[in-house]
Amino acid sequence: MDLFIALSLFNRQKYEACVTKCTELLKKNPLDQAIWVLKMRALTLQVYVDDIESEEEGIAEGLLDNYTMTTMPRPGTSLKNPGTARIEHGIRPKTQSGRPVTGVVRPATQSAISQTMEQALRMPRTAATARPITAISGRNVRLGTASMLTEPGGPFIQLSRLNIAKYANQPSIAKPLFEYIYYHEHDARYALDLAVQATQACQYKDWWWKVQLGKCYYTLGLMRDAEQQFRSALRDCKAIETTIRLIRVYIRLDQPLAALDICKSGLEYFPNDVTILVEMGRIFEGLNNMSMSMKYYKLIAQEDASHTEAIASIGMHHFYNDQPELALRFYRRLLQMGVYNTELFNNLGLCCFYAQQYDHTISCFERALSLANDENKADIWYNISHIAISLGDLEMAEECLKLAIAVDNRHALAYNNLGVIQMKNGNVTTARTYFHAAATIANYIHEPHFNSAHLAYKVFKQYLHINIIHCKQYYFILLFTVRRFSNKLYCNTKIIKCISRTL
Repeated sequence: MDLFIALSLFNRQKYEACVTKCTELLKKNPLDQAIWVLKMRALTLQVYVDDIESEEEGIAEGLLDNYTMTTMPRPGTSLKNPGTARIEHGIRPKTQSGRPVTGVVRPATQSAISQTMEQALRMPRTAATARPITAISGRNVRLGTASMLTEPGGPFIQLSRLNIAKYANQPSIAKPLFEYIYYHEHDARYALDLAVQATQACQYKDWWWKVQLGKCYYTLGLMRDAEQQFRSALRDCKAIETTIRLIRVYIRLDQPLAALDICKSGLEYFPNDVTILVEMGRIFEGLNNMSMSMKYYKLIAQEDASHTEAIASIGMHHFYNDQPELALRFYRRLLQMGVYNTELFNNLGLCCFYAQQYDHTISCFERALSLANDENKADIWYNISHIAISLGDLEMAEECLKLAIAVDNRHALAYNNLGVIQMKNGNVTTARTYFHAAATIANYIHEPHFNSAHLAYKVFKQYLHINIIHCKQYYFILLFTVRRFSNKLYCNTKIIKCISRTL
C-alpha cells in the first residue's frame, strides 16, 4: 500500500512528498529496487529542465572554439558575423542575446535563452511535461547493491561505487539512472559512460540511447561526435527532438546553411511543425534576412495563434519598420493572452509613444518599472530618457540616464547619451569622459567612437579658429611696423618676432 501511495504522489507531481515517502520505505527495506527507481525519478524531475531551449554558447565556448577556421566568413553563411549578410531594413538589435539597443525585446522568450546550459541544469524546478514513469510496472523487486543505499546526510547514489556495466544491461533501470546522473548529478562523463555501455548492450539498435550519447557529447563540447550520433538516431527513428538537437549542433558549429537543410528535411516528415519553423525563423533572423524570418514567423502564427515568440517577433519587425500602430496591435494581443512582464509593458510604452498615444505611455512605463528587476530596470530608464529627448526635456533625460547608470554601471549606451547631452551643454571634458567610458565598456558599438571623433574635431576647429584670429592681429601689427619704421633691420626684427609669436 505504501508503494501505491508513493506512486500516487509521483503522478500528482508532488515530488518532494514522494521522495520523503520513498526514503521512509527504503529505511525499512534498503534493497527494494522499485522504491529506489521511483525515488530516483522523483529527484530527477525536481530539477528537470528542457535543455533544448536553455542551450546557448557562453563566453568559454566562444573563446575556446576548436572549430574556428577563419575570422572572415563568407557573406550570409555565418551567425557569428551577421553583418556580412544581406540587410534589408537597416541594422536593428538582436533579440536573443545581449542588451537590446532600444529596449524592444521578445517578451517571455528570453528567460530560457539568456541562461547557459550549466545554469539551467542547476536551477531546480518541476517540469509538468516530464516523461511519465515506465520502469515500475508492478511489485517487481530486485536486489540492489551498496551504491543504492541511502546515506543520512550524504548522496543518494554513490557514483564512484556504481557498477555501470551491470545496470547498462537492465533497460528498466538504465534509462532512469541515466537521467538521474545527467540532470540531477550534472555529471556528463558518468552519464556518457553509462550511455556507451547501454548502447553496446542493445547492439546499437535503440535510437533513444543514441540521442543521449549526442546530448552528452554536446555538453562536453564534442560537436562532431554529437552530430554523428544524432544523424544515426534520425536514421533509426524520425523524431522532432532529435531534429532540433541536430539543428542546434550546426548552429553551435556556426553552420546556419546546414542547419536550414536539416530544418527543411525535418519539415518533410513533420509538415508545418511549429518547433522547426521557430528554428528557421531564428536562423534567418541571425543572418539578418528579415523577410524570410517574418515569412516563417507568420506561418507559425497561422499554425499556432497563441505562439508568444512569433507574435512578439512580428510586432518587433513592425516597430523597427516605423509601423508602431501595427506593432501595438501585436503587443496588445500578448497582453490579452495573459503575458504580464517587464518587457511587454516596456514595448507597449514605446509603441504608444511613437504612435502618439501619449496617455498610455506613462502608465505602461510605470508598470514596467514596478515589475522590473536589477537586470532590466536600467534599460527601462534608458528608454524613458529617449522619450524625454524626443520631448526636448534634456534635464529629465539626463536624470533618467543617471538612474540607468546607478542601476547598471556598465550600461554603455547610457554613458554615450550622457556624453551627447554634456556636449550640447558645452562640458567638453565631461563629455569626453563619458564617451571614453562607453567605448571601454562596449567597444563593439560605433556611437562612442564617432562621438569622440566628432568632439575632437569640434575642439580642434575651435582652437584653429582662435589661432586664425591671433594671426590676423599679428598681421596688422606687421603692416603697421613696416609702415612705421623705415629702418629695414629694425623692421625685419619686428617681423621675426611677430612670426615667432604666431607660431
